[in-house]
Amino acid sequence: MDLGFTVRILKEGDTFIAHVPEFNVSSCGDTAEQARRMIAEAVTLFLETAKQQGTLEDILEESGYRLENGRWVGPELVGVEHMTTRVA
Repeated sequence: MDLGFTVRILKEGDTFIAHVPEFNVSSCGDTAEQARRMIAEAVTLFLETAKQQGTLEDILEESGYRLENGRWVGPELVGVEHMTTRVA
């Protein structure tokens, strides 16, 4: 099954952090490309484990995916924004 997901890449010091908000899975690497490879592996392992445990469908539904014509469709990303707020 092919399953799309969102990856956010952040930089903290010298480390690149990759985060998939749909599943709340993170990984990291020394470069952005390495972080991408590591998050792909982490998500694959997370989903394969869920499938083995019989919880994959529940996880997908809780993450906003829906089954359409026998295929899982992810939540629609409508924007990414950086906002600021004042903390008193």
